[in-house]
Parts: sequence; structure tokens; C-alpha cells
Amino acid sequence: MSHPTIISCAVTGNITTLAQHPDLPCTPEQIANACISAAKAGAAIAHIHVRHPDGRPSMELAHYREVVERIRESATDVIINLTTGPGQRFVPSERDPAVAAPGTTLTHPERRMEHVVALRPEICSLDLNTMYSGSSVVINTPKNVRIMAQLAREAGTLPELEVFDSGDIHLANDLIADGTLPSPSLFQIVLGVKYGANASPATLAYLASLLPNNSNWASFGIGRWEFPMLLQSWLLGGHVRVGLEDNLYLKKGVLAPDNAALVAKAVNLLTELDAQIATPAQAREILGLKKNPPA
Repeated sequence: MSHPTIISCAVTGNITTLAQHPDLPCTPEQIANACISAAKAGAAIAHIHVRHPDGRPSMELAHYREVVERIRESATDVIINLTTGPGQRFVPSERDPAVAAPGTTLTHPERRMEHVVALRPEICSLDLNTMYSGSSVVINTPKNVRIMAQLAREAGTLPELEVFDSGDIHLANDLIADGTLPSPSLFQIVLGVKYGANASPATLAYLASLLPNNSNWASFGIGRWEFPMLLQSWLLGGHVRVGLEDNLYLKKGVLAPDNAALVAKAVNLLTELDAQIATPAQAREILGLKKNPPA
């Protein structure tokens, strides 16, 4: 890779539970501190979900605001990447599959973008997948993606296009061609989600080959595939992602104490291969970002 490698850290997600990791960051203070410590370990970007203090997933603007303000008030220059993933799940009722069952979070695209509009992060995720996931169906229609992309544009926020299979990239290419999405775009290739793209060198090479030539891109593997796919992404010229959202273990049977430990391992692996780790300033230059003033 001719340019420095950007490390993103996804610090909590919304699926990992406290039962799986007792030190999973859940309160706004814990999540902000996790982002700051990940940045000090070498992450240029912090990918942020929020939760209720008891660990349940949250979409509350107040939770996002506290996390963002704590990070911005710190001396950490980490790039803030807010998720827009919550609000896309539909669980069909067994009695009537057209009726939503408990666990459904599907909501309007404007609701999913409320915190991005209010807080104006440099990056927000934008999922392009419609797929079966666990007991639910994840739904991201082209119409809703267009609405969310426009709101991101108005906020001055770069969408990070999360793609889970080849069809998602074909959709992205159409939306780039018609001007809905920016060019160059930033892609995040997700590997190892059941019923999505499998975590293998062949799959990653194929998906990367479908991206527009001027794209910036990264990828990550779920669970035990986190570090093998990190190295494969770097070998193919992509950036990388780690974090407790994706994987809980430093190695087999050894829980990572925190997000910073996963970032530190990523830094060690990459520097052993003579990779240069991007600072937040270098990441901004690579991605063409301009720091948004606080809203």
C-alpha cells in the first residue's frame, strides 16, 4: 500500500452483550473513553453505536450527544464515525408475516439519521444490505438509502458504505453513477456475517474488484476472522477495522481486555509488515475530510 493504513475501531456495536464481555462499554462515558483509548493506541477513526447503561441498544440522541461531546472536549483528534444501522430490522410475526413481531426496529430513514443531522460527524455508516440476519430481516431500500445519503450530504458528513455481499456493491455503483453517493466513495466490506459474504481471501478479492477504481475502502472479519482478514485487507491495498463490536478475543480463549488492546494488536501486526499507521490528520487527507465545526 502506497499510503498509510487507516485503523478504525468499532467500540461497542449493538449485538455484543455484557454477558459475553463484562467490560463492554455501554454508558456514554464508557463509550467515549473507549474511543479515546483506541485512538491513543493507534486508531484514526472511532465507529460509534450507543447503548442504554444496562447494555440494551439505543437510538437516543442524548446518548450520542454525550459521547460526541466528550470526545470533542478531549485532546483526542480521532475521527468520529456514527452508525446509522439501528432502525433497519423487521421481525415477521408467526401469526401474520406482514405484521411486525417484538424485536422489530424498522423505522423512518429520517429517524435513523437524527443524530447525524444534529451532531454533524465527519463520517456516518450507511448500510446498503437487505438480508436475513438472525431472526430478523435487515431492510435498506434504495429509496431509504437515497434519503439518508441526502441528509448526510446536507450535514457535511461522508457516508461509509457498509456492504455485506456483491449485490450491495452493485447498488452502490448505481447510486454513485446517478450522483446520490459521492465519488470517490468510502466502502467498508463486511465479512463473516452468516448469510452474507464469507470471510476468505477469495471473497474479499472478488468484492474489492467490484469497487469503483477511485474508491477508498476497508474491510473487517467477524469473530475469529478479525485478524486474518485485517492482514488480507492490507495485502489488497485496503484499510482495516477492529473492535469489540466485531470480535471479543485477542486470541483463542483470551478475551481482549478492551478495544485499545485490539487496536494495539492490529498496529503490531501491520508494523511487522512495515506498514505505516495513519494518524487522524493523514486519514482526513486520504479520505478528503474536513473537520465539521460542532453543531
